[in-house]
Amino acid sequence: MSAESTIRDVAKFARVSIATVSRVLNNSPAVREDTRKRVEEAIEALDYSPNPIARKLSRGRTHTIAVVLPLFTLPSFVERLRGVHQELADNAYDLVLYSIESDRQRDEQLARLSSPSRVDGLLLISLPPDDEQAALLLDSGMPTVLIDANHAKFPHVIVDDEYGGRLATTHLIDLGHERVAFLSDFLDTPFHKSMRLRYEGYRTALADAGIPFDDAYHVCDTHGRHEARMQAQQLLQLEEPPTAIFAASDTQAIGVLDAAQDLGISVPGDLSVIGFDGIRDAEYLNLTTIEQPLYESGTTGAGMLLSLLRETSELPQSEVVLPLSLIRRGTTGAPSAVSRLDKISYRRNH
Repeated sequence: MSAESTIRDVAKFARVSIATVSRVLNNSPAVREDTRKRVEEAIEALDYSPNPIARKLSRGRTHTIAVVLPLFTLPSFVERLRGVHQELADNAYDLVLYSIESDRQRDEQLARLSSPSRVDGLLLISLPPDDEQAALLLDSGMPTVLIDANHAKFPHVIVDDEYGGRLATTHLIDLGHERVAFLSDFLDTPFHKSMRLRYEGYRTALADAGIPFDDAYHVCDTHGRHEARMQAQQLLQLEEPPTAIFAASDTQAIGVLDAAQDLGISVPGDLSVIGFDGIRDAEYLNLTTIEQPLYESGTTGAGMLLSLLRETSELPQSEVVLPLSLIRRGTTGAPSAVSRLDKISYRRNH
């Protein structure tokens, strides 16, 4: 393959989809003659030589990968999908996206997608299958890889969310905070189990520092910036409000910043805020966060699935754990001796 040309370049040059280019490369009768000619001319003009592995993969397959995930509009999911799309596109695969909003939808989709005639492989993002669903997928022979989810029967790409929760909370404790709150999604959900693991890391860090857990300092709701804003207002109007909030995602941390602005609370002067994920908005807003390699998780998971599809002796690792990093920015600092939060609380209660 030319260093300058890819199958994507050919598709753009010929004004067709990548899948159409792949069908031309594999002599599919489903391509119209004028389209075939246009693609062949693009291949010649760009001096493109198709990837032999991608050609081998395409024979006798649907050339489609299904990606199933919840809440696909959230920035962290979008970033993962960018990585998945890039890896699949480079190997001439189409991506079909299924968004799940309930247990029932998840069960129905997995039952439908377990048929190899529908798709060649399956990526589950933040949707760990239970044992019954795992057995269904294994019995069907459907190549399956998990991203941000874990099951012993499938290759998976994860981060250590419990460690991330400890890292975030310890950062706040090391700054001198003792009144540290945790704001999250509901913990008992079949989706994105990472929330519970981050909560467990939060509890562990408090215990290690000898700080008693206060149930009033944990609030949870459905995921979203607006919901987090309301949750944070609840926390910040407690009789003894927290001086620091660990939000289980950057989206929720931004909601906390909104609440602080609503109440005239200085960040980080009166309130420290840390998020989790490392989405682009975190950098724009100078938000301290626990950064995970979202894009890389997508490319890694998709690459593992392609390895399964090649059916060679070189199978993917059963587990890939990607690193987490504390990115300290402008929303965390030492607690004030007398903060505006305490003054507000004093006036409200006297």
